[in-house]
Amino acid sequence: MNSFLASSRLRHATRPVLSACAAAVALLAAVPSWSSSHREAPGITATPKVDAADFYLFNSYESGRSEFVTLIANYLPLQDPYGGPNYFSLDANALYEIHVDNNGDGKEDISFQFRFKNTLKGTTLAIGGKNVAIPLVQAGAVTAPGAATLNLQESFSIDVVRGDRRSGTRAAVTASGGGTSFAKPVDNIGSKTLPDYAAYAAQHVHSINIPGCSVAGKVFVGQRKDPFAVNLGTVFDLVNAPLSVITNPALINAAPNTIDDKNVTTLALEVPKACLLAGTETVIGGWTSASLRQSQLLNPLPKAGHQTQAVVGGAWVQVSRLGMPLVNEVVIGLPDKNRFNASKPKDDAQFLDYVTHPTLPKLLEIALGIDGTSPTNFPRNDLVTTFLTGIPGVNQPKGVVPSEMLRLNTAIAAVPFAQQNRLGVVGEILRVGGPANLAQAVDLAGFPNGRRPKDDVVDIALVAVMGGLCVANGDGDALKFGAACKPSAVPLGATAFSLHDAVDQAVVPLMSSFPYLATPLGGTR
Repeated sequence: MNSFLASSRLRHATRPVLSACAAAVALLAAVPSWSSSHREAPGITATPKVDAADFYLFNSYESGRSEFVTLIANYLPLQDPYGGPNYFSLDANALYEIHVDNNGDGKEDISFQFRFKNTLKGTTLAIGGKNVAIPLVQAGAVTAPGAATLNLQESFSIDVVRGDRRSGTRAAVTASGGGTSFAKPVDNIGSKTLPDYAAYAAQHVHSINIPGCSVAGKVFVGQRKDPFAVNLGTVFDLVNAPLSVITNPALINAAPNTIDDKNVTTLALEVPKACLLAGTETVIGGWTSASLRQSQLLNPLPKAGHQTQAVVGGAWVQVSRLGMPLVNEVVIGLPDKNRFNASKPKDDAQFLDYVTHPTLPKLLEIALGIDGTSPTNFPRNDLVTTFLTGIPGVNQPKGVVPSEMLRLNTAIAAVPFAQQNRLGVVGEILRVGGPANLAQAVDLAGFPNGRRPKDDVVDIALVAVMGGLCVANGDGDALKFGAACKPSAVPLGATAFSLHDAVDQAVVPLMSSFPYLATPLGGTR
Protein backbone atom coordinates (compact mmCIF):
# COMPACT_ATOMS: atom_id res chain seq x y z
CA MET A 1 0.00 0.00 0.00
CA ASN A 2 1.40 3.42 -0.88
CA SER A 3 2.18 6.02 1.77
CA PHE A 4 -0.97 7.98 0.97
CA LEU A 5 -3.26 5.09 1.84
CA ALA A 6 -1.09 3.94 4.71
CA SER A 7 -1.10 7.26 6.51
CA SER A 8 -2.37 6.72 10.03
CA ARG A 9 -4.29 9.98 9.96
CA LEU A 10 -6.10 9.01 6.77
CA ARG A 11 -6.70 5.37 7.46
CA HIS A 12 -10.31 5.82 8.49
CA ALA A 13 -11.25 8.70 6.23
CA THR A 14 -9.33 7.70 3.14
CA ARG A 15 -11.02 4.47 2.19
CA PRO A 16 -14.53 5.90 2.29
CA VAL A 17 -13.55 9.12 0.62
CA LEU A 18 -11.33 7.67 -2.02
CA SER A 19 -13.63 4.87 -2.78
CA ALA A 20 -16.59 7.11 -2.85
CA CYS A 21 -14.71 9.41 -5.10
CA ALA A 22 -13.97 6.56 -7.32
CA ALA A 23 -17.58 5.73 -7.24
CA ALA A 24 -18.43 9.22 -8.16
CA VAL A 25 -16.06 9.25 -11.02
CA ALA A 26 -16.75 5.93 -12.44
CA LEU A 27 -20.35 5.90 -11.71
CA LEU A 28 -20.78 9.33 -13.10
CA ALA A 29 -18.75 8.66 -16.10
CA ALA A 30 -20.90 5.66 -16.59
CA VAL A 31 -24.12 7.42 -15.77
CA PRO A 32 -23.77 11.11 -16.30
CA SER A 33 -27.12 12.34 -15.08
CA TRP A 34 -28.01 15.38 -17.11
CA SER A 35 -31.63 15.41 -16.27
CA SER A 36 -33.98 13.47 -14.15
CA SER A 37 -35.02 10.15 -15.66
CA HIS A 38 -38.01 11.60 -17.49
CA ARG A 39 -39.32 9.80 -20.58
CA GLU A 40 -36.00 7.99 -20.94
CA ALA A 41 -37.11 5.09 -23.16
CA PRO A 42 -39.47 4.90 -26.14
CA GLY A 43 -41.87 2.50 -24.44
CA ILE A 44 -42.31 4.44 -21.21
CA THR A 45 -43.46 7.57 -23.04
CA ALA A 46 -46.79 5.81 -23.62
CA THR A 47 -47.36 5.06 -19.91
CA PRO A 48 -46.34 8.13 -17.88
CA LYS A 49 -48.07 6.95 -14.69
CA VAL A 50 -45.42 4.23 -14.31
CA ASP A 51 -42.45 6.33 -15.44
CA ALA A 52 -39.84 6.38 -12.66
CA ALA A 53 -38.27 9.85 -12.51
CA ASP A 54 -35.73 9.64 -9.68
CA PHE A 55 -34.59 7.26 -6.96
CA TYR A 56 -32.88 8.28 -3.72
CA LEU A 57 -31.29 6.12 -1.03
CA PHE A 58 -29.57 7.68 1.98
CA ASN A 59 -29.04 7.49 5.71
CA SER A 60 -31.70 9.71 7.27
CA TYR A 61 -30.30 13.10 8.27
CA GLU A 62 -33.31 14.36 10.18
CA SER A 63 -32.37 15.01 13.81
CA GLY A 64 -32.91 11.93 15.97
CA ARG A 65 -33.31 9.54 13.00
CA SER A 66 -29.71 8.35 12.58
CA GLU A 67 -30.73 4.69 12.81
CA PHE A 68 -33.01 4.92 9.77
CA VAL A 69 -32.58 4.73 6.01
CA THR A 70 -34.77 6.76 3.64
CA LEU A 71 -35.81 5.36 0.26
CA ILE A 72 -37.61 7.66 -2.20
CA ALA A 73 -39.01 6.75 -5.60
CA ASN A 74 -40.51 9.53 -7.72
CA TYR A 75 -42.98 8.70 -10.49
CA LEU A 76 -45.10 10.47 -13.10
CA PRO A 77 -42.66 13.29 -13.93
CA LEU A 78 -43.22 16.71 -15.48
CA GLN A 79 -46.55 17.37 -13.76
CA ASP A 80 -47.93 20.83 -14.42
CA PRO A 81 -49.51 22.15 -11.21
CA TYR A 82 -52.56 23.33 -13.15
CA GLY A 83 -53.14 19.89 -14.71
CA GLY A 84 -56.83 19.50 -13.84
CA PRO A 85 -59.51 18.46 -13.69
CA ASN A 86 -58.17 14.91 -13.18
CA TYR A 87 -54.67 15.76 -11.94
CA PHE A 88 -52.19 12.94 -11.36
CA SER A 89 -53.49 9.92 -9.49
CA LEU A 90 -51.31 6.82 -9.82
CA ASP A 91 -52.37 3.73 -11.77
CA ALA A 92 -54.59 1.32 -9.84
CA ASN A 93 -53.71 -1.37 -12.39
CA ALA A 94 -49.96 -1.04 -11.79
CA LEU A 95 -47.51 -2.42 -9.26
CA TYR A 96 -44.91 0.01 -7.89
CA GLU A 97 -41.92 -1.47 -6.05
CA ILE A 98 -38.82 -0.46 -4.11
CA HIS A 99 -36.23 -3.23 -3.93
CA VAL A 100 -33.31 -3.83 -1.56
CA ASP A 101 -30.38 -6.19 -2.14
CA ASN A 102 -28.66 -6.75 1.21
CA ASN A 103 -26.11 -9.44 0.31
CA GLY A 104 -24.59 -8.16 -2.95
CA ASP A 105 -25.90 -10.90 -5.26
CA GLY A 106 -27.76 -8.53 -7.60
CA LYS A 107 -31.16 -9.92 -6.56
CA GLU A 108 -33.84 -8.37 -4.41
CA ASP A 109 -33.95 -9.63 -0.82
CA ILE A 110 -36.66 -7.22 0.33
CA SER A 111 -39.32 -5.58 -1.85
CA PHE A 112 -41.85 -2.99 -0.77
CA GLN A 113 -44.86 -3.29 -3.09
CA PHE A 114 -47.33 -0.43 -3.46
CA ARG A 115 -50.85 -0.86 -4.91
CA PHE A 116 -53.24 2.04 -5.38
CA LYS A 117 -57.00 2.35 -5.14
CA ASN A 118 -58.87 5.33 -6.57
CA THR A 119 -62.44 5.35 -5.27
CA LEU A 120 -64.99 7.55 -7.01
CA LYS A 121 -67.52 8.90 -4.53
CA GLY A 122 -69.93 9.96 -7.24
CA THR A 123 -70.76 13.40 -5.85
CA THR A 124 -73.86 14.89 -7.44
CA LEU A 125 -75.66 18.20 -7.37
CA ALA A 126 -79.37 18.75 -7.60
CA ILE A 127 -79.93 20.49 -10.90
CA GLY A 128 -83.53 21.27 -11.94
CA GLY A 129 -84.87 18.31 -9.99
CA LYS A 130 -82.18 15.89 -11.17
CA ASN A 131 -79.06 14.67 -9.35
CA VAL A 132 -76.17 15.19 -11.77
CA ALA A 133 -72.57 14.04 -11.28
CA ILE A 134 -70.01 16.81 -10.95
CA PRO A 135 -67.00 16.96 -13.33
CA LEU A 136 -64.34 17.65 -10.67
CA VAL A 137 -62.39 15.59 -8.13
CA GLN A 138 -63.47 18.02 -5.40
CA ALA A 139 -66.64 19.83 -4.42
CA GLY A 140 -65.25 22.23 -1.85
CA ALA A 141 -62.31 23.01 0.42
CA VAL A 142 -60.12 20.13 1.63
CA THR A 143 -58.20 20.27 4.93
CA ALA A 144 -57.96 16.68 6.20
CA PRO A 145 -57.56 13.09 4.94
CA GLY A 146 -60.80 11.57 3.67
CA ALA A 147 -62.53 14.94 3.43
CA ALA A 148 -66.19 14.63 2.49
CA THR A 149 -65.64 17.23 -0.24
CA LEU A 150 -63.32 14.92 -2.17
CA ASN A 151 -65.07 13.22 -5.07
CA LEU A 152 -62.09 10.92 -5.69
CA GLN A 153 -60.53 9.28 -2.66
CA GLU A 154 -57.01 7.96 -3.25
CA SER A 155 -55.47 5.28 -1.04
CA PHE A 156 -52.75 2.65 -1.15
CA SER A 157 -51.54 -0.52 0.50
CA ILE A 158 -48.01 -1.86 1.02
CA ASP A 159 -46.77 -5.42 1.15
CA VAL A 160 -43.24 -6.37 2.12
CA VAL A 161 -41.88 -9.41 0.29
CA ARG A 162 -38.75 -11.17 1.52
CA GLY A 163 -36.94 -13.12 -1.17
CA ASP A 164 -37.96 -13.15 -4.83
CA ARG A 165 -40.43 -10.36 -5.55
CA ARG A 166 -43.02 -12.78 -6.99
CA SER A 167 -42.47 -16.01 -5.06
CA GLY A 168 -41.06 -14.80 -1.73
CA THR A 169 -42.75 -14.54 1.66
CA ARG A 170 -45.35 -11.78 1.64
CA ALA A 171 -46.83 -9.83 4.54
CA ALA A 172 -48.88 -6.65 4.81
CA VAL A 173 -47.45 -3.43 6.22
CA THR A 174 -49.91 -2.01 8.74
CA ALA A 175 -50.58 1.43 10.18
CA SER A 176 -49.44 1.91 13.76
CA GLY A 177 -53.07 2.48 14.65
CA GLY A 178 -54.19 -0.62 12.75
CA GLY A 179 -55.37 -1.27 9.21
CA THR A 180 -53.66 -1.85 5.88
CA SER A 181 -55.07 1.03 3.84
CA PHE A 182 -53.31 4.41 3.82
CA ALA A 183 -54.77 7.70 2.63
CA LYS A 184 -52.97 9.52 -0.17
CA PRO A 185 -53.40 13.30 -0.35
CA VAL A 186 -55.07 14.82 -3.36
CA ASP A 187 -52.68 16.82 -5.54
CA ASN A 188 -52.16 20.52 -4.82
CA ILE A 189 -55.09 21.81 -6.85
CA GLY A 190 -54.75 25.35 -5.52
CA SER A 191 -55.12 27.59 -2.50
CA LYS A 192 -58.93 27.86 -2.56
CA THR A 193 -59.40 24.08 -2.48
CA LEU A 194 -56.41 23.49 -0.18
CA PRO A 195 -55.78 26.61 1.95
CA ASP A 196 -52.74 25.05 3.71
CA TYR A 197 -51.40 22.24 1.57
CA ALA A 198 -48.27 21.73 3.69
CA ALA A 199 -50.35 21.07 6.82
CA TYR A 200 -52.77 18.89 4.86
CA ALA A 201 -49.98 16.77 3.35
CA ALA A 202 -48.26 16.38 6.74
CA GLN A 203 -51.34 14.52 7.95
CA HIS A 204 -50.49 11.82 5.40
CA VAL A 205 -47.12 10.91 6.92
CA HIS A 206 -48.04 7.54 8.37
CA SER A 207 -46.27 5.60 11.11
CA ILE A 208 -46.07 1.98 9.97
CA ASN A 209 -45.40 -1.47 11.34
CA ILE A 210 -43.19 -3.47 8.98
CA PRO A 211 -43.34 -7.23 9.50
CA GLY A 212 -39.98 -8.41 10.80
CA CYS A 213 -39.07 -4.99 12.23
CA SER A 214 -39.22 -4.23 15.95
CA VAL A 215 -39.22 -0.45 15.42
CA ALA A 216 -41.87 1.50 13.50
CA GLY A 217 -41.05 3.17 10.19
CA LYS A 218 -42.73 5.92 8.18
CA VAL A 219 -44.36 6.23 4.79
CA PHE A 220 -45.56 9.15 2.70
CA VAL A 221 -47.04 8.89 -0.76
CA GLY A 222 -48.16 12.03 -2.50
CA GLN A 223 -47.32 14.93 -4.75
CA ARG A 224 -44.09 16.89 -4.19
CA LYS A 225 -42.23 19.63 -6.01
CA ASP A 226 -39.77 18.00 -8.40
CA PRO A 227 -36.47 18.08 -6.45
CA PHE A 228 -34.24 17.76 -9.48
CA ALA A 229 -32.46 20.74 -11.08
CA VAL A 230 -31.20 20.66 -14.66
CA ASN A 231 -30.83 22.75 -17.78
CA LEU A 232 -32.94 20.16 -19.58
CA GLY A 233 -33.78 21.65 -22.97
CA THR A 234 -30.31 23.09 -23.45
CA VAL A 235 -28.62 19.78 -22.65
CA PHE A 236 -30.66 17.72 -25.10
CA ASP A 237 -30.25 20.37 -27.79
CA LEU A 238 -26.65 19.18 -28.16
CA VAL A 239 -25.58 21.14 -25.06
CA ASN A 240 -26.63 24.43 -26.62
CA ALA A 241 -24.62 26.63 -24.26
CA PRO A 242 -21.34 28.55 -24.55
CA LEU A 243 -18.33 26.56 -23.43
CA SER A 244 -17.16 29.69 -21.64
CA VAL A 245 -20.23 29.50 -19.40
CA ILE A 246 -20.25 25.82 -18.50
CA THR A 247 -16.52 25.86 -17.66
CA ASN A 248 -16.74 28.92 -15.41
CA PRO A 249 -17.48 27.97 -11.78
CA ALA A 250 -18.63 31.53 -11.09
CA LEU A 251 -21.61 30.89 -13.39
CA ILE A 252 -22.82 27.76 -11.65
CA ASN A 253 -26.36 29.14 -11.41
CA ALA A 254 -26.46 31.23 -14.58
CA ALA A 255 -29.39 29.39 -16.19
CA PRO A 256 -32.92 28.71 -14.95
CA ASN A 257 -33.86 25.25 -13.74
CA THR A 258 -36.01 23.97 -16.62
CA ILE A 259 -38.21 21.82 -14.38
CA ASP A 260 -38.50 24.28 -11.50
CA ASP A 261 -42.23 24.62 -12.21
CA LYS A 262 -42.97 20.87 -12.21
CA ASN A 263 -44.23 18.39 -9.63
CA VAL A 264 -43.81 14.63 -9.23
CA THR A 265 -45.51 11.89 -7.21
CA THR A 266 -43.34 10.54 -4.39
CA LEU A 267 -43.26 7.15 -2.71
CA ALA A 268 -41.14 7.69 0.41
CA LEU A 269 -40.22 5.15 3.07
CA GLU A 270 -38.16 5.51 6.22
CA VAL A 271 -37.08 2.11 7.49
CA PRO A 272 -34.92 1.12 10.48
CA LYS A 273 -31.45 0.17 9.26
CA ALA A 274 -31.56 -3.07 11.18
CA CYS A 275 -34.57 -4.21 9.16
CA LEU A 276 -32.72 -3.83 5.86
CA LEU A 277 -29.40 -5.47 6.75
CA ALA A 278 -28.32 -9.11 6.60
CA GLY A 279 -25.67 -10.40 8.97
CA THR A 280 -22.63 -8.16 9.30
CA GLU A 281 -22.92 -6.58 5.84
CA THR A 282 -23.52 -2.83 6.12
CA VAL A 283 -23.91 -2.08 2.39
CA ILE A 284 -27.33 -2.28 0.77
CA GLY A 285 -28.32 -1.81 -2.84
CA GLY A 286 -31.60 -0.29 -3.94
CA TRP A 287 -33.70 0.45 -7.00
CA THR A 288 -37.32 0.98 -7.98
CA SER A 289 -39.46 -0.65 -10.64
CA ALA A 290 -43.01 -0.51 -11.95
CA SER A 291 -44.97 -3.27 -13.66
CA LEU A 292 -48.20 -3.60 -15.62
CA ARG A 293 -50.35 -6.62 -16.37
CA GLN A 294 -49.36 -8.50 -19.51
CA SER A 295 -52.67 -8.04 -21.30
CA GLN A 296 -55.23 -5.29 -21.64
CA LEU A 297 -58.67 -5.38 -23.24
CA LEU A 298 -60.24 -2.01 -24.07
CA ASN A 299 -63.98 -1.75 -23.66
CA PRO A 300 -65.58 0.32 -26.44
CA LEU A 301 -68.47 0.99 -24.05
CA PRO A 302 -66.83 1.72 -20.66
CA LYS A 303 -68.97 1.43 -17.57
CA ALA A 304 -69.60 4.52 -15.49
CA GLY A 305 -66.90 5.01 -12.88
CA HIS A 306 -63.20 5.78 -12.67
CA GLN A 307 -60.55 4.06 -14.81
CA THR A 308 -63.07 1.59 -16.23
CA GLN A 309 -62.10 1.56 -19.90
CA ALA A 310 -59.60 -1.32 -19.69
CA VAL A 311 -59.80 -4.84 -18.32
CA VAL A 312 -56.33 -6.11 -17.44
CA GLY A 313 -54.96 -9.58 -16.77
CA GLY A 314 -51.99 -11.89 -16.95
CA ALA A 315 -48.60 -11.82 -15.26
CA TRP A 316 -46.85 -8.67 -14.11
CA VAL A 317 -44.47 -7.25 -16.74
CA GLN A 318 -41.82 -4.78 -15.64
CA VAL A 319 -41.86 -1.62 -17.75
CA SER A 320 -39.78 0.81 -15.68
CA ARG A 321 -36.55 0.48 -13.70
CA LEU A 322 -34.37 3.07 -11.98
CA GLY A 323 -31.41 2.82 -9.63
CA MET A 324 -28.47 5.06 -10.49
CA PRO A 325 -29.64 8.33 -12.02
CA LEU A 326 -30.06 8.42 -15.79
CA VAL A 327 -28.39 5.20 -16.75
CA ASN A 328 -31.09 4.51 -19.29
CA GLU A 329 -31.33 8.11 -20.41
CA VAL A 330 -27.74 8.91 -21.37
CA VAL A 331 -25.76 5.66 -21.09
CA ILE A 332 -27.84 2.85 -22.59
CA GLY A 333 -28.07 2.98 -26.38
CA LEU A 334 -31.42 3.72 -28.01
CA PRO A 335 -31.98 0.14 -29.30
CA ASP A 336 -31.71 -1.27 -25.74
CA LYS A 337 -33.64 1.29 -23.69
CA ASN A 338 -36.88 -0.71 -23.51
CA ARG A 339 -34.88 -3.85 -22.78
CA PHE A 340 -33.09 -2.14 -19.89
CA ASN A 341 -36.38 -0.97 -18.38
CA ALA A 342 -37.61 -4.58 -18.44
CA SER A 343 -34.41 -6.07 -17.02
CA LYS A 344 -33.21 -6.98 -13.53
CA PRO A 345 -29.83 -6.03 -12.05
CA LYS A 346 -28.63 -9.63 -11.96
CA ASP A 347 -28.72 -9.68 -15.78
CA ASP A 348 -26.75 -6.48 -16.37
CA ALA A 349 -23.79 -8.18 -18.04
CA GLN A 350 -25.73 -7.78 -21.31
CA PHE A 351 -25.22 -3.99 -21.07
CA LEU A 352 -21.51 -4.07 -20.19
CA ASP A 353 -20.25 -2.40 -23.39
CA TYR A 354 -22.18 0.75 -22.54
CA VAL A 355 -20.10 1.04 -19.35
CA THR A 356 -16.67 -0.02 -20.59
CA HIS A 357 -16.98 2.10 -23.75
CA PRO A 358 -19.44 4.92 -22.92
CA THR A 359 -20.54 7.13 -25.81
CA LEU A 360 -21.25 10.23 -23.76
CA PRO A 361 -17.72 11.68 -23.81
CA LYS A 362 -17.65 11.47 -27.61
CA LEU A 363 -21.13 13.00 -27.82
CA LEU A 364 -19.88 15.89 -25.70
CA GLU A 365 -16.99 16.35 -28.10
CA ILE A 366 -19.43 16.57 -30.99
CA ALA A 367 -21.90 18.81 -29.19
CA LEU A 368 -19.33 21.27 -27.88
CA GLY A 369 -16.97 21.19 -30.83
CA ILE A 370 -14.04 20.06 -28.68
CA ASP A 371 -12.56 17.19 -30.67
CA GLY A 372 -10.03 14.96 -28.98
CA THR A 373 -11.05 15.69 -25.39
CA SER A 374 -12.47 12.29 -24.37
CA PRO A 375 -10.56 10.28 -21.75
CA THR A 376 -8.50 7.48 -23.33
CA ASN A 377 -8.33 4.85 -20.57
CA PHE A 378 -10.26 2.10 -22.39
CA PRO A 379 -11.81 -0.23 -21.45
CA ARG A 380 -13.24 1.71 -18.54
CA ASN A 381 -12.69 -1.01 -15.94
CA ASP A 382 -12.73 1.69 -13.27
CA LEU A 383 -16.33 2.36 -14.25
CA VAL A 384 -17.20 -1.31 -14.08
CA THR A 385 -15.88 -1.45 -10.53
CA THR A 386 -17.71 1.58 -9.22
CA PHE A 387 -20.80 1.42 -11.37
CA LEU A 388 -21.55 -2.29 -11.18
CA THR A 389 -19.93 -3.46 -7.95
CA GLY A 390 -19.48 -0.49 -5.66
CA ILE A 391 -16.16 0.76 -4.34
CA PRO A 392 -14.06 -1.41 -2.01
CA GLY A 393 -14.00 0.10 1.45
CA VAL A 394 -16.92 2.41 0.75
CA ASN A 395 -20.02 0.82 -0.75
CA GLN A 396 -18.96 -2.55 -2.17
CA PRO A 397 -20.57 -5.54 -0.42
CA LYS A 398 -18.64 -8.73 0.12
CA GLY A 399 -18.99 -11.26 -2.71
CA VAL A 400 -20.70 -8.70 -4.94
CA VAL A 401 -22.20 -9.75 -8.27
CA PRO A 402 -21.78 -6.93 -10.84
CA SER A 403 -25.15 -5.21 -11.23
CA GLU A 404 -26.48 -1.66 -11.58
CA MET A 405 -28.20 -0.11 -8.56
CA LEU A 406 -27.63 2.60 -5.99
CA ARG A 407 -25.42 1.28 -3.18
CA LEU A 408 -25.33 2.77 0.30
CA ASN A 409 -23.02 2.03 3.18
CA THR A 410 -25.34 2.37 6.15
CA ALA A 411 -22.33 2.59 8.50
CA ILE A 412 -21.17 5.95 7.10
CA ALA A 413 -22.86 8.58 9.23
CA ALA A 414 -25.33 11.01 7.71
CA VAL A 415 -24.45 14.70 7.52
CA PRO A 416 -27.00 17.41 8.46
CA PHE A 417 -28.62 19.12 5.51
CA ALA A 418 -26.87 22.46 5.99
CA GLN A 419 -23.44 20.80 5.97
CA GLN A 420 -23.96 18.59 2.93
CA ASN A 421 -21.61 19.12 0.02
CA ARG A 422 -23.74 19.40 -3.12
CA LEU A 423 -21.03 17.53 -5.07
CA GLY A 424 -20.99 14.67 -2.57
CA VAL A 425 -17.67 12.89 -2.20
CA VAL A 426 -16.27 14.53 -5.35
CA GLY A 427 -16.92 17.91 -3.78
CA GLU A 428 -15.06 16.88 -0.66
CA ILE A 429 -11.95 16.04 -2.68
CA LEU A 430 -12.07 19.47 -4.31
CA ARG A 431 -12.92 21.26 -1.06
CA VAL A 432 -9.95 19.89 0.87
CA GLY A 433 -7.53 20.48 -2.00
CA GLY A 434 -7.01 16.97 -3.30
CA PRO A 435 -6.34 13.43 -2.12
CA ALA A 436 -3.44 14.43 0.11
CA ASN A 437 -5.82 16.34 2.40
CA LEU A 438 -8.65 13.86 2.66
CA ALA A 439 -8.30 13.60 6.43
CA GLN A 440 -10.11 16.93 6.51
CA ALA A 441 -13.15 15.57 4.66
CA VAL A 442 -16.47 16.04 6.42
CA ASP A 443 -19.16 14.68 4.10
CA LEU A 444 -18.74 11.11 2.85
CA ALA A 445 -22.47 10.36 2.93
CA GLY A 446 -23.39 11.70 -0.52
CA PHE A 447 -23.51 10.49 -4.08
CA PRO A 448 -22.33 8.01 -5.20
CA ASN A 449 -22.52 6.51 -1.71
CA GLY A 450 -26.28 6.44 -2.08
CA ARG A 451 -27.96 9.60 -3.30
CA ARG A 452 -29.52 12.51 -1.40
CA PRO A 453 -31.88 15.11 -2.89
CA LYS A 454 -29.24 17.84 -2.52
CA ASP A 455 -26.52 15.94 -4.42
CA ASP A 456 -25.81 17.62 -7.76
CA VAL A 457 -25.33 14.49 -9.82
CA VAL A 458 -25.33 16.48 -13.06
CA ASP A 459 -22.24 18.49 -12.24
CA ILE A 460 -20.48 15.53 -10.66
CA ALA A 461 -21.19 13.56 -13.80
CA LEU A 462 -19.75 16.19 -16.08
CA VAL A 463 -16.54 16.30 -14.06
CA ALA A 464 -16.28 12.52 -14.03
CA VAL A 465 -17.22 11.74 -17.60
CA MET A 466 -14.52 14.04 -18.92
CA GLY A 467 -11.88 12.52 -16.65
CA GLY A 468 -11.61 14.93 -13.73
CA LEU A 469 -10.93 12.24 -11.17
CA CYS A 470 -8.32 10.56 -13.34
CA VAL A 471 -6.50 13.86 -13.01
CA ALA A 472 -6.89 13.60 -9.24
CA ASN A 473 -5.83 9.95 -9.35
CA GLY A 474 -2.38 11.02 -10.50
CA ASP A 475 0.33 8.81 -11.93
CA GLY A 476 0.55 6.83 -8.70
CA ASP A 477 -3.04 5.55 -8.76
CA ALA A 478 -3.77 7.36 -5.49
CA LEU A 479 -7.53 6.83 -5.78
CA LYS A 480 -7.24 3.22 -7.00
CA PHE A 481 -8.98 3.76 -10.33
CA GLY A 482 -6.31 1.71 -12.07
CA ALA A 483 -2.99 2.67 -13.58
CA ALA A 484 -4.59 3.69 -16.90
CA CYS A 485 -6.70 6.34 -15.14
CA LYS A 486 -4.07 9.08 -14.94
CA PRO A 487 -3.64 12.72 -16.00
CA SER A 488 -2.16 11.88 -19.40
CA ALA A 489 -5.41 10.03 -20.24
CA VAL A 490 -7.41 13.26 -19.76
CA PRO A 491 -6.96 15.75 -22.58
CA LEU A 492 -9.00 18.40 -20.74
CA GLY A 493 -6.75 18.23 -17.73
CA ALA A 494 -7.83 20.27 -14.71
CA THR A 495 -10.50 22.05 -16.79
CA ALA A 496 -12.64 18.96 -16.26
CA PHE A 497 -13.13 20.04 -12.63
CA SER A 498 -14.85 23.24 -13.76
CA LEU A 499 -17.60 21.66 -15.85
CA HIS A 500 -21.23 22.25 -14.86
CA ASP A 501 -24.65 22.67 -16.46
CA ALA A 502 -25.18 26.24 -15.13
CA VAL A 503 -28.01 25.09 -12.82
CA ASP A 504 -27.31 24.69 -9.10
CA GLN A 505 -28.96 21.71 -7.42
CA ALA A 506 -28.15 23.09 -3.97
CA VAL A 507 -30.60 25.99 -4.25
CA VAL A 508 -33.63 23.78 -4.93
CA PRO A 509 -36.06 24.08 -1.99
CA LEU A 510 -35.99 20.95 0.17
CA MET A 511 -37.01 19.94 3.68
CA SER A 512 -34.59 18.85 6.40
CA SER A 513 -36.93 16.12 7.64
CA PHE A 514 -39.00 13.26 6.24
CA PRO A 515 -40.21 13.13 3.47
CA TYR A 516 -37.47 15.66 2.62
CA LEU A 517 -38.98 16.85 -0.70
CA ALA A 518 -40.72 20.22 -0.73
CA THR A 519 -44.44 21.01 -0.85
CA PRO A 520 -45.71 20.76 -4.44
CA LEU A 521 -46.56 23.83 -6.45
CA GLY A 522 -50.24 24.70 -6.45
CA GLY A 523 -52.46 25.13 -9.46
CA THR A 524 -53.05 28.79 -8.61
CA ARG A 525 -50.03 30.86 -7.65
